[in-house]
Amino acid sequence: MDLNTVSRYRFARSRADLRLADGESVVAGGTWLFSEPQVELTGVVDLTTMGWRAIEPTDGGLRIAATCTIAELVSHPRRPDWPAQHLFGECANALLASFKIWNVATVGGNICRSFAAASMVSLAVALDGVAEIWTPDGQTRWEPVADLVTGNGTNSLGHGEVMRALHLPDGALRATAALRTIALAEHGRSGAVVSGRRDDDGSTVFAVTAATAAPTVFRYSGLPSADTLRSDVEAAPGYYTDPLGSADWRRGVSGVLAMEVRAEIRSHLEVCNAD
Repeated sequence: MDLNTVSRYRFARSRADLRLADGESVVAGGTWLFSEPQVELTGVVDLTTMGWRAIEPTDGGLRIAATCTIAELVSHPRRPDWPAQHLFGECANALLASFKIWNVATVGGNICRSFAAASMVSLAVALDGVAEIWTPDGQTRWEPVADLVTGNGTNSLGHGEVMRALHLPDGALRATAALRTIALAEHGRSGAVVSGRRDDDGSTVFAVTAATAAPTVFRYSGLPSADTLRSDVEAAPGYYTDPLGSADWRRGVSGVLAMEVRAEIRSHLEVCNAD
């Protein structure tokens, strides 16, 4: 898509370069930005020249640069002590996209577009991901992605704020995790995504994305009963209707997927107890 309103394209190489003029927007992969007209956009600031390391371990888990591509994330070497890392590929596959898109689309771009069906939002919410956000005044703030995304295509980012990285905590990566998705078409965009994990302390976290306009998270001190979980999922607010599924359908299938996720976690727990 030719953006005929854009008159300047800047390559950012320092934090100072991220100060936006009127009409400017930052871009990483640009797979959405260049897909349709942006009539209010007059300038683009490219983040890919900032030189951020795509993925780096930290004392508390994993730091994923906003400019990390989905392909880089999926191909990151697996660690045996992080069993939940299998969600990287499973969430990426929930995004209806070719390998060409995977090699351009970025983790940060997917999260900051904040579409309900955003695959990296599903991943971040499933693993308690926290966004590291650079503010225009030179400060840094932190916000869980589950709170950052406020609706289908909306978020809490202020003008000039830039997502620097996604942080995934070690505890969540060590968890037993499961994911289920469903779409109306065999190769369609996910209409509902349900994730669940059981942490080392026995607590569990279940999340619904894609089916609700904003991420919906349920936390329990242990593994909830099937009736409790299904009731909570089906009673959640935010189910919506669009051409890819009705609100009632999304509500119903999310309850079914939650049962499957719970069953997988319970099965894994039983195997571990038997050993």
